[in-house]
Amino acid sequence: MEKINAGKQVKDISFEVRGGEILGIAGLVGAGRTETARAIFGMDPKESGEIYIDGQKVEIHQPLDAIRAGIGFVTEDRKGEGLVLTMPVSQNITLATLDKFGRNLSGGNQQKVVLAKWLLSDSKVIIFDEPTRGIDVGAKIEVYNIINSLIQQGVAVVMISSEMPEVMGMSDRVAVMHQGEITGVFDNDETLTQEKILYYATGGDKHTA
Repeated sequence: MEKINAGKQVKDISFEVRGGEILGIAGLVGAGRTETARAIFGMDPKESGEIYIDGQKVEIHQPLDAIRAGIGFVTEDRKGEGLVLTMPVSQNITLATLDKFGRNLSGGNQQKVVLAKWLLSDSKVIIFDEPTRGIDVGAKIEVYNIINSLIQQGVAVVMISSEMPEVMGMSDRVAVMHQGEITGVFDNDETLTQEKILYYATGGDKHTA
């Protein structure tokens, strides 16, 4: 992704994610993380910027373009966008009846249904927006196992999360956003701490640069 711009919350966003790795996107509420994902996936219009998959530039103007290019997006809204936009028509036909079984499917089970579908997809890049928000610990572990299965298949994963332990525990690298900009991208090694992430999430580097 190179120099993606979309409104006030997505400013010159550039990053890369490799097959078989998780790039965590950290930041405070309002940092522009979800807006960045929506712009990449074609849900919101981009003003400028280029997207490359396997070194080839792809044109994305709507979610269908993104899906055809090999990009998936599991949104935070599991019942709405998450169960519809990221699935082929044949699977959506089944998922459209999910409301009938709503009383039997907890938030965790809904999320597992969404994520499990990607194990059978041919997506090269999948963006997860708050993949474990609102689900219990047991379901979280199963969600992590599904994401790890995708990684083992060579899928490139972008994971947006507000939970610091989740970002630190799952990501190979972490990109930190503040007010619509990426303020730092770090390898997840012994030098990366929660304090460092919070420093960049609050724009600390801007005051010293």
